Amino acid sequence: MPELALTPRNTLPADAAKAALAGRVWRPDVEGPAVVVLRGDDLVDITGAFATMRDLCETSDPAAALRAAKGETIGSLAAILANTPPDVRDAGKPWLLAPLDLQAVKAAGVTFAVSMLERVIEEKARGNPAAAATIRTEIGKLIGDDLSKLKPGSPEAMHLKEVLIKQGAWSQYLEVGIGPDAEIFTKAPPMSAVGTGVDAGLHPASTWNNPEPEIVLIVASTGTIVGATLGNDVNLRDVEGRSALLLGKAKDNNAAAAVGPFIRFFDAGFTLDHVRNTTVTLTVEGPDGFRLEGSSSIAKISRDPADLAGQMLNPNHQYPDGAALYLGTMFAPIKDRDTPGGGFTHKYGDIVTIAAPELGALTNRMRRTDECEPWTFGASHLMRNLAKRGLL
Repeated sequence: MPELALTPRNTLPADAAKAALAGRVWRPDVEGPAVVVLRGDDLVDITGAFATMRDLCETSDPAAALRAAKGETIGSLAAILANTPPDVRDAGKPWLLAPLDLQAVKAAGVTFAVSMLERVIEEKARGNPAAAATIRTEIGKLIGDDLSKLKPGSPEAMHLKEVLIKQGAWSQYLEVGIGPDAEIFTKAPPMSAVGTGVDAGLHPASTWNNPEPEIVLIVASTGTIVGATLGNDVNLRDVEGRSALLLGKAKDNNAAAAVGPFIRFFDAGFTLDHVRNTTVTLTVEGPDGFRLEGSSSIAKISRDPADLAGQMLNPNHQYPDGAALYLGTMFAPIKDRDTPGGGFTHKYGDIVTIAAPELGALTNRMRRTDECEPWTFGASHLMRNLAKRGLL
């Protein structure tokens, strides 16, 4: 069976030495989390300067603030990564957490043509994976499979909408895929995200589900996009396929929002334009010997990342602690796993790795949500812990 084995080499960005990388680590000696910066081979606790990751993201120049912050070295990245997987963890030593804390965890849906078509297929199949292959062919014949050049809300998009309505093929997913308004929803509560090296959750009621590899933007309360990281917007296709009103149950489950490994803040060497041209890869390694690989580029996105961030946070929608925004899945795995035409679904024990050269790799093992580590440390616990440590 594949195992979680994290090292700096298989976790960090290719140019980590020049990147402004911030993360969070659980420190058993203070019974709470620390905001850390990667310096050389070590992780340095800068919680004395920035009590929360939210505070660091709210500075005028987070990359510069991160580089200037003084702190205490708490261990090598290699040792802390090795101690992160739950099965091998020494609870008396530090381990890596998701790099988010008080930020709202939001997600944009149906932002890529391929994933939009898969959402339409889910809806038409009513959550039945066996019907998906036939419907996929029918939908492809009707509207094609390359809508990446169609600008949402444009006259051309509205014309396509009219044609589809007349043919009885319109879908709520096509509405947010090519209409003027993006789908922005709440993925998970603040403090609930899991990081790299730990188990990610699949609700045991689901029999058709998949990983969703995504870039996650880090947005300050002002609306300024200050950095990026990787995310797995774990999705229950059968649940959402039955009804889009079940989106909360399909998306917001224990350990179902994976983010990490680190936030990379924007600076001269890494900007939003780099994000716009990033290629993200997905690898799934199963306990049954199954292996799936895929990749896609943010350049194929239907809505610009800045537009998505602007639709999320604006004078009508405020987030005083900022937000993390999943940009939408670029790769919907459909490779047959067990039976011809049966498509893809997870098995417990799958190792999922989402990677990009500029952002590193986010690796998680898939488990039942009720068998993943329970979420017990929320915002109130963080505030009490920081106050006890004299950091508030």
